[in-house]
Amino acid sequence: MALGAGCPRCASAVTGSGGSWRCEDHGEITPLWRPATADYVGLAEHVRRAGSMPTFAPWPLPPGWSVTDFGCVAAPDADARACFVTCSGPSDLDGVVELSVVSEEPGVGLGARCAWLLRTDPGADIGDGPPDAKVRIDGHPISLWSVLTSDADADFDRSVFAGEALGRWLWLVFRPASAALLLKDEWILMDISGLGPELIDLPFGGHPQAW
Repeated sequence: MALGAGCPRCASAVTGSGGSWRCEDHGEITPLWRPATADYVGLAEHVRRAGSMPTFAPWPLPPGWSVTDFGCVAAPDADARACFVTCSGPSDLDGVVELSVVSEEPGVGLGARCAWLLRTDPGADIGDGPPDAKVRIDGHPISLWSVLTSDADADFDRSVFAGEALGRWLWLVFRPASAALLLKDEWILMDISGLGPELIDLPFGGHPQAW
């Protein structure tokens, strides 16, 4: 098995098998399936587990960027409730930067974990006032609002944006925080699970930071 089970909301140890998993801190959970090292074999298993839940990533990847992490929150014989991809690469202003894209159903908490938030969902500010950024999915503009992380992120090492896409929360988490300036260009996100054999050509590598 290329993917290991963990808690979608924290880094605590989990126990279980099959359809029954428990986290030391959060009790019964639907596990987050995540590879120890990102590679094609793990991504193929991820796509199988994710089912119809989209796995969004910037597309095409900027030059020199690679996929460093991915995962899905899924129970056996059911579509995933959340998916994420982390990729990283060089930028003109900040050197090597990291972007995580999370798509999830309300209440899962994976995006909040990646953003270092104490709550589960983005919060009431989403949709209040004009958007702070936009991305495109299938040619449609998706509005995003900045999410404050000061309640848990004392180092202010990331910028977080969230909105709604296809009836689910969409999160973008940039590290370092200044990498959010990359969104001045309207990025295109694509569900890479639909690439099929082209997944073999995705560049993998690097080590994502812990979250």
